Amino acid sequence: MHTTEGREVTEEVNKIIISGFIQNDMISIKTSVTSVLSVVKSLFKIANRMIMGRYRPPARKGSPYITAEGMAALETELDYLWNKRRPLVVKALSTAAAEGDRSENAEYIYRKKELGEIDRRVRFLSKRVDEVKVVTEIPKKTDQIFFGAWIELEDDEGELIQYRIVGPDEFDSNRGFISMDSPVALALMKKREGDEVTIQTPGGVINYTISRVQYQAFDELKKLK
Repeated sequence: MHTTEGREVTEEVNKIIISGFIQNDMISIKTSVTSVLSVVKSLFKIANRMIMGRYRPPARKGSPYITAEGMAALETELDYLWNKRRPLVVKALSTAAAEGDRSENAEYIYRKKELGEIDRRVRFLSKRVDEVKVVTEIPKKTDQIFFGAWIELEDDEGELIQYRIVGPDEFDSNRGFISMDSPVALALMKKREGDEVTIQTPGGVINYTISRVQYQAFDELKKLK
């Protein structure tokens, strides 16, 4: 082991040997028990530091809002995974299991992993569809940016880019759908047509003017290239 914790374990073992864990080819029971308990205690401390060093607080859940289209997509995926895909994988797993030694059965290992992934996704979707709130109402101020808005931005060179602000479960960069929790969406929220906004992009900071805000899809979605 090349880690600090690994070196500490090695040092503890060396201490046992040096302190007389084995003396004159005779095993001292008292020394052995004391030394072993000391090592176990030290290992618990080291393991605790390793665990806490890797600890990360639970990720914050995304905002519990979704469009009607987004909810339909989640429900469709859940239905497909549970009623169609999972039964097929279970059947394939059973067939593979009947072939013999599972430890060297590639098909069995693959299907077992796939089934685990499906079950995790099903559990997530089952909880998520109960948690999220479907937003269907259009705000009174339709020239102002809120959840569900389609926005067209124009940069200083006249290039246009279009976004739609949706729930975190609906993020889709290919369609220009951005999560309401994203930095871009947060910068746009409550702005109006004609307002200027500064957005951080992979290419740097760009200043935009909000040219259009509406609550129905644009005819063509223009993407920033």
